[in-house]
Amino acid sequence: MTQDALRPDPDALLAAAHAGRGRLKVFLGMSPGVGKTYEMLRAARKRKAEGGDVLVGVVETHGRKETQSLLRGLEVLARKPIDYRARTLLEFDLDGALARRPGLLLVDEYAHSNAPGSRHPKRWQDVEELLAAGIDVWTTLNVQHLESLVDVVWKITGIRQRETVPDVALSHADEIELIDITPAELRERMAQGKVYLADTARLAADRFFKVENLTALRELALRRAAQAVDDQLIGAMKRAGVEGPWAAGERILVLIGPDAMAGSLVRAGRRLSDMMMDAPWTVAHVERPNGPAPDPAAAQKLREALKLAEQLGGSTVTLTGDDLVTSVLDYARRNNLTQIVVGKTARRRNPFRRNLIHALLDEAVGAALHVITESPDGERTAPPVRRPVEVPWMGHLAALASVLAASGAAYVLDRYVQSANLAMVYLLGVLVSGVAFGLWPAVTAAAASALVYNFFFLEPRLSFYIGHAGDVFTFVVFFVVAMATGWLTGRVRDQARATSRRASGIAAVLSATRRLSGAAKAEEAASALAEQLAAATGAKAVVLTPAGEDIAIAAASPAGEILSPGDMAAARWAWEKGEPAGAGTGTLPMAAWTFRPLQGVKTRAGVVGVEPAAIATEDGERFVAALLDQGAVALERAELAATAADAEALRRTDTLRSALLNSVSHDLRTPLSTVLGSATTLIDYGKSLTQKVRDDLLLSIREEAERLNRYVGDLLDMTRLEGGALVTRREWTDPRDVLRAAVGRVKRRLEGRKVAWDFPDQMTLVMADASLLEQALVNILENAIAYSPDKTAIEVAAYEDRRNVVISIEDEGRGIPTAELERVFEKFRRMDEATDRGKGAGLGLAISKGFVEAMGGRIAAASPIHDGRGTRILISLAKETVTPEFML
Repeated sequence: MTQDALRPDPDALLAAAHAGRGRLKVFLGMSPGVGKTYEMLRAARKRKAEGGDVLVGVVETHGRKETQSLLRGLEVLARKPIDYRARTLLEFDLDGALARRPGLLLVDEYAHSNAPGSRHPKRWQDVEELLAAGIDVWTTLNVQHLESLVDVVWKITGIRQRETVPDVALSHADEIELIDITPAELRERMAQGKVYLADTARLAADRFFKVENLTALRELALRRAAQAVDDQLIGAMKRAGVEGPWAAGERILVLIGPDAMAGSLVRAGRRLSDMMMDAPWTVAHVERPNGPAPDPAAAQKLREALKLAEQLGGSTVTLTGDDLVTSVLDYARRNNLTQIVVGKTARRRNPFRRNLIHALLDEAVGAALHVITESPDGERTAPPVRRPVEVPWMGHLAALASVLAASGAAYVLDRYVQSANLAMVYLLGVLVSGVAFGLWPAVTAAAASALVYNFFFLEPRLSFYIGHAGDVFTFVVFFVVAMATGWLTGRVRDQARATSRRASGIAAVLSATRRLSGAAKAEEAASALAEQLAAATGAKAVVLTPAGEDIAIAAASPAGEILSPGDMAAARWAWEKGEPAGAGTGTLPMAAWTFRPLQGVKTRAGVVGVEPAAIATEDGERFVAALLDQGAVALERAELAATAADAEALRRTDTLRSALLNSVSHDLRTPLSTVLGSATTLIDYGKSLTQKVRDDLLLSIREEAERLNRYVGDLLDMTRLEGGALVTRREWTDPRDVLRAAVGRVKRRLEGRKVAWDFPDQMTLVMADASLLEQALVNILENAIAYSPDKTAIEVAAYEDRRNVVISIEDEGRGIPTAELERVFEKFRRMDEATDRGKGAGLGLAISKGFVEAMGGRIAAASPIHDGRGTRILISLAKETVTPEFML
């Protein structure tokens, strides 16, 4: 055993090297009432008596007097009050515990859900923060609260647990203490009122705490505690660099290869696991980089066996190494495997080859070896039919040709060059054969070179007899060097080719990943997946995606591929069942295509069909599997993006509809109510009213009618903008005239506000629709009036630069928050508490933006302007390069 094999495992050391992290101890029990909290408090009192700094963070006694008595003399942390739904809940004070930093903190009920408003939703997350802060924590947990056991516990007890702890949280525990009593003893404690009150105890005993339920829960707790101890053992072995196996718990390794016994070995491993109390078992296959690739049928059997192992509850692993025995035993020692299952077939082995079973018997120290000899079907079968072995004759013939060429060169050198080293010529031929044709042709060249060199160039010549003792040594050295050279060059060439194949596969996967990640739509992702599959495998490919209640071809390569009814039936099976179907599978194998489901992260995204040739090799199978995973994620992402876009559009539509309904209900009803009230007052009491009151009522009617007219006009203008029915009539316009007209239209609503003018004497005319520009300015002015106090100034300005004419309207209101500036032109967007009682529906600025942009201009808002107040709206209209004819 090498020194490297005895080194500590780096991952195990890294996992243990949590500098400053606290230690976690879990008191684990099968159910409430077994005494977890009692035992935790008893151990804490002992720790305190030994001088330890112990703090009770939170302990639930549930009214049990024995448990409450153990709290005496222990420092208890005050609970943190949290208000929730008109109630005050007392929860664990995480911040108080972090500030106190005790040597040991007791936190009861590991699976507890914290009250809303706490920093973490779960108490086990509080414990994680405490551990990260370097505080040691003791806690309690019932086995039914483990996340992985929720369904199992529900089937046993009929009760689904709502408060759960992830299994990984328990796996991080440094110590687990099992608190175990018999079901009969627990039920007796309940009858004595030590767990629940009498009435509650009777109900619980008839429901959750039945003997059969408690027995099953007890077994789960015992198994989980044993598993935790086994994991701790393996972790300790890896940290110390100690290799197994240590038979503290049984762990099974099943070795399979690409042959007919693979499935039988997997089932044997499952049976062995059942006999050993459901011991964990792993199915391993060793991939030999320099070994021959299995034929398609054998590779398919290997894949089916690995899939069967996963279906039966085992784990699978693929090991890599030319030395099968070393690879297997290294893995077994690192993972503390105690049972190894291998198969023995009826085929004769190569006598020059190392026998796997004998090698494992010699070297597998401390592990039991199980040899399975029965046939895959469990019955005696006829000996397998020997198939002719495919031999690369062309490579061997080329190797012999290289030896012949080397012989010719050696003959010439031997004749014309004195004392020429002819062995080097033959070694060159061996080297060329290994580089060009691989391992076995190089071995052939080495053997032939040794024989030819001996026959033609060692004395006596033309004979295989060697006359001199020195020549014997020369021949032996030459033979060894030739064989070694051929072996090494052949291996290098084969490894280079294997590496090249893998690199090509990785490059193809990366290229496909880039294309798939760039697909924005499902159609693009499907097309990219089909094209990449076809390009990389050289076979046809189709991608089918959901279409209503069925699936349909979304993309194909080459385009235009049509599936037969039998192929479609296989594709539908793969879609509905989530399993492979079609050629080479156990479902509808007569189909011409092999169909695989595209399983995304959350849903099934579609089905891919490929010709069987695409997955005939192990490399092809791996590449297709990797590409299908990428394609499934890409399709799912595209569908989620489309769904999100639709949802966003629907949300915006709903928001717009709600805003419109709210606006209509308020902005139509308010002026109508004023008009109706004023008109009713004039009709009923007109003769008794003074002239001033009647004038005020009539003025209110006119103002509210104008307001209503403006609102209806805004709705009509927005309808024209949204429907694309807006037609602009652009003509030469003086912006100053349009500004004066707009101010004139709002003059009656200024109510004491002053208008400050800032115009140059001369200004370039612009091409604009005067009526639309005027309406846009009116809307901006009305907005300035609505959101600025009385007796303030509104500045109206116009100026120009080299390319644009700019119109500016500025008020002295409270301004617009910076975060709202980009949204101020949205439909139905209104600031709260407008100063004008006739504020609009929030459409004015949106309509102004639409009108200005329809004329080719731009509009923007700036705020604040002076001393944190004020808003400025800017309209920019481009100057025309052509001078108006009437100005020439």
